[in-house]
Amino acid sequence: MAPLHTPSAAAPPERYPGALHPPVTSTGGVLFHAGDIFGAAELQAMRLEGLVRLVFGGSYLRSDVRENPAIRSQAAARSIPQSVRPRVALGRSCAAWVYGCAAPPAVVSLVTDHRRRTTALPPFSAAVMHQVALGPFDVNRVGGVAVTTPLRTALDIAVHGEDRDAVDILRAIGRDRDLGCPLRLVEAALVNASRVPGKTRALSRVRTARRPADRTR
Repeated sequence: MAPLHTPSAAAPPERYPGALHPPVTSTGGVLFHAGDIFGAAELQAMRLEGLVRLVFGGSYLRSDVRENPAIRSQAAARSIPQSVRPRVALGRSCAAWVYGCAAPPAVVSLVTDHRRRTTALPPFSAAVMHQVALGPFDVNRVGGVAVTTPLRTALDIAVHGEDRDAVDILRAIGRDRDLGCPLRLVEAALVNASRVPGKTRALSRVRTARRPADRTR
């Protein structure tokens, strides 16, 4: 895969083209990042007044605007050092959250192709970097931010997700028709993949997610 930041690399496609043009409001926008128009203390005060709500990190959304994948991706991106953003993609639990299939992550999970050089994250960063093999169709853009595709995200959750929520996240991804990622496709991709660590456990998670959820829990 060509590096995400080089001119020769084809730009990943935008999953939600309409999200690139947010509505114009009396405040100039709908998503506010601490340190831009308003400081962190001002945004926190606005939150207490019910004018905005926290999305992630230091990013807040107007209370009268519905949160969507583009809003979440842009909020997560602001937690990443600017010098690193063009070189990485949001992945794993963070990507699942962007798609509305998981709770907000404790830290931002980033993926970068292991065959390319990238800038290391600074100490005490709000993100964690995973160097992985990325195929040419593993990344798309959401609100202008590079995010792993639903299929790649589901595969990563199956392999690397936490036991407490991996199956629930997989069910949510498979259930969302807008994502176009049925779990039978995830299972087929795993079955045909080679050199996947934890493949047996990953397949078990996907097959469990394909079964109807136990409503007695």
